[in-house]
Amino acid sequence: MFVRFGPPIDLSDLPNYTVTDLRPRVSVFVGRVSTKDNQMPGTSIPRQVAYASDRLEPGEEFAAFFWDVESGMLPPELRGLGPQEMYDKLAVPTPRSGGLQDLVDRAGHLGVTHVLAERSDRVARHMLTSLTVEHELEKLGIEVVYADEPVGGTESGRLRARRSSQVDAELYRANLMEMSMGGQIQHAVQGWNHGSPPYPYAVEVDPNAPESRPGRFGVTRPKKRLIPHPDPRRFDAARELCRLRREEHLKGTEIIAVLAAEPDLYPIDGRWTHSLVEGLIANPKLTGHQVYNRKAPRTRKPGHSALNPVSKWSWSPNVVHEPVISLQQWKEAQEVTASLRAGANGGGAILRIRAAAERRGLTVAPVSSTATHTVYRIGTRKIVLPTPVPEAIVQQVVAELKGTA
Repeated sequence: MFVRFGPPIDLSDLPNYTVTDLRPRVSVFVGRVSTKDNQMPGTSIPRQVAYASDRLEPGEEFAAFFWDVESGMLPPELRGLGPQEMYDKLAVPTPRSGGLQDLVDRAGHLGVTHVLAERSDRVARHMLTSLTVEHELEKLGIEVVYADEPVGGTESGRLRARRSSQVDAELYRANLMEMSMGGQIQHAVQGWNHGSPPYPYAVEVDPNAPESRPGRFGVTRPKKRLIPHPDPRRFDAARELCRLRREEHLKGTEIIAVLAAEPDLYPIDGRWTHSLVEGLIANPKLTGHQVYNRKAPRTRKPGHSALNPVSKWSWSPNVVHEPVISLQQWKEAQEVTASLRAGANGGGAILRIRAAAERRGLTVAPVSSTATHTVYRIGTRKIVLPTPVPEAIVQQVVAELKGTA
């Protein structure tokens, strides 16, 4: 900050008149482009470097270049996870020393003093992420500089410009997510399929869908609907595995044994697996409805996908493709699955209660739970059981079920 009111006499010869940074200036570049297909990293990254270079000192060059081809909506730890082969194939003329997370991890060891970017959304569109990165670097005495910020003036003015830019990036992100989510929901509500077809289905381009037209990023993908797989045995296999769970309360390994024992009736490419069986039982598309937003966005650790609660799913109002099972049958299968899992977590106590209930034609299903108790529905009744369930309570509930008329 410029000092307007200096000392009355010349004190510049005093040893503590100025405090100088003894570290040599080491500036690195940080940048980002969202996708390798819909954008052009080969031109975007060099352009960002050119703009950021305006903040280098005369004669200075970047010591390293950190950039990602990744969504700015992801946190640093999920950025730059693409294989090096992908980055090599992009043939970007700007060398790459790593991604955003590499910069945060290695900046101190590299002796970096300044991190330069074209603007704040090249670090992240999520304001919390960009603030976190700035904070981590500032703790190391590293200054983050954005080329689109004003030079000179007051610190408050510079900070206002930076935060305004970060708010704009956050609002852009929120608006983009709202529009994208709304479009994807309508896509499902109108009966079109997302992703790969489930085991008993195939996909076909809907001849009645609006014609795909060239847009900003090329021709849009055709809209597809689910149709029964050419092999009708797949429908029978999916229907049977759901029945085994719903009516016989079989676990995944037991269902796999049943299906694998008759490969001519229940064909499968490769072999039946636990994830395939459980995934089919849980898939609501088998009811003939299209469903969207079952899985959370990619904001977690690699290999860890989270499922959204059923209350957040978006369903097509009507049946839009041939169903394997009814919606009521699907619901009953989910209740049995929840009961099996609750029994496994309860050390066998819930399994014993469920077995006693089954003999009376009743189903045990968890309704809600806390750290210490779980509410179960047994037939039309609800009971509250502690976690874990003491043996005395198990015996009492089983005895009451045996005495049920």
